[in-house]
Amino acid sequence: MKDVKQGMPRRTETTFKGQILHSIKIDKLKCINNINTINFFPNPITAILGPNGSGKSTILHAIACIYKPDEDNNGEDHKLVDFFPRSPDAEWNGSSFSVCLSYRKAGQLINNEVKEYGKANERGSRWTQIYARRPVRAVYYLGIDKCVPIIESEKKNNFIYDTTILSDDLSRIILKKASYVLNKRYETLNDHQLPNGRRLIGVSLGNVRYSSLSMSAGEQKVFLILNTIFSAKKNALIIIEEIDLLLHEAALKKLIQVINERARVKNLQIIFTTHRESVINMSNILNVRHIVNIEERSYCFDETKPDAINRLTGDRVSPIEIYVEDDVAASIVSKICSSLKATKYIKIIRYGAAINVFTLLSAELLKNRNVENMIYVLDGDTFIDEAVKRERLNKVLTGTDDQAISLRSTAESKITQFNLPAGYTPEKYIHTMISSLNENDFDGDLSELIEAARSIQYEEEDHNYINGLFESLGINRETGLVRIIDLAVKAQEWTDFIAPVYEKIKPIVDSLNESIVNR
Repeated sequence: MKDVKQGMPRRTETTFKGQILHSIKIDKLKCINNINTINFFPNPITAILGPNGSGKSTILHAIACIYKPDEDNNGEDHKLVDFFPRSPDAEWNGSSFSVCLSYRKAGQLINNEVKEYGKANERGSRWTQIYARRPVRAVYYLGIDKCVPIIESEKKNNFIYDTTILSDDLSRIILKKASYVLNKRYETLNDHQLPNGRRLIGVSLGNVRYSSLSMSAGEQKVFLILNTIFSAKKNALIIIEEIDLLLHEAALKKLIQVINERARVKNLQIIFTTHRESVINMSNILNVRHIVNIEERSYCFDETKPDAINRLTGDRVSPIEIYVEDDVAASIVSKICSSLKATKYIKIIRYGAAINVFTLLSAELLKNRNVENMIYVLDGDTFIDEAVKRERLNKVLTGTDDQAISLRSTAESKITQFNLPAGYTPEKYIHTMISSLNENDFDGDLSELIEAARSIQYEEEDHNYINGLFESLGINRETGLVRIIDLAVKAQEWTDFIAPVYEKIKPIVDSLNESIVNR
């Protein structure tokens, strides 16, 4: 395929060896402040995600200026001043970032060298590194401006051009891949030359032939990206801003697959930004990096946790399912999760009578559902003995083969219970905990609740130890449970009471919290 659009790479015989960008660390640049190291491995493609204004484009702009083209002018020559021009509101003084890279210089391979870039705090200072001393690499930057349909930048209403059908190997592969990505049976890829020497691409599709002037914005973008990817020499760096812009979901997924195949064959390094959370599902071939600004500090998270999805979609993700017997247990579990700052991760589901837990859990396992983040909580007053629980599981998860044994072992590991004294239910024990408190240590409604609990000396039905409090104080059950559990937390027995359930929940919560390894 010929160089039919300004900015597309030219094919030469120059071969690059050893060029790779390992990471970037930005101390201060535009909206990014002291972000931890962003790594670009182990995959050749890195997807940078984040909400608007988080600094995704800033990262790409910095990366685009790290290298200079080779002596044959392969690649583009971007400078920091191009992306960060001076203005009365922005001198960019104090900007600073560093990169770790490997490259070849005068025949020598230099590994993991750290290079500093930035601008001193003094007014009128210049950007460093000195441009002439930058390492050599072919870099191509596909910004949003290159996604604008050509027809929107043209002022003419009449075009004349000569058409040539392209039949070289590069053109055939681009045509084939474009057909796959866009699900169209393209027949030819064409070169349209205007009288002024300018060239446009074109295609034929059935009985229809059209140039890029008539292409959709998404179609034009796919051809641009494919031409860049398949024209670039080995070890080139290709930067794509908003790769998902103008593309529907299926086309985006196919395009990334094609890019990945080519990147691995030619040792290309590709970094793109996106708002499309669906790329998270392609983490087997992508390095997914989440960028966010929190309290004047920027962060990069290497793993996709629920908070990252929430920032992208606005939807709350509840990956932990906790099954409980009733609303009292639900209130206790809710308080435990609140103490772990994990309420946003939790979905609490009631299953009724204790005996139901064995059937419910067994059904999930037999359906091959992933129960890693599921916890089944018994009140602790029924099926106390481990042998009794095992017997119940054996009745629903029958068999002596390895699979049945494994399923029963998994089921046992997912069941826990509150730590109750013998002869107590949760309701009775919570009542006891509240009654043990000194009302003089509390104000207002909490003191009143303690006095009301003490007035209930004996109930024939254990549920009435709680129900009686609601009746005596004239409060509804939902509000009352919150108040009662908030007070029970103050009792010294509370920690031991919830310990088995807490110890099941905490490791899962810890695994879902975003953490930063590199500072």
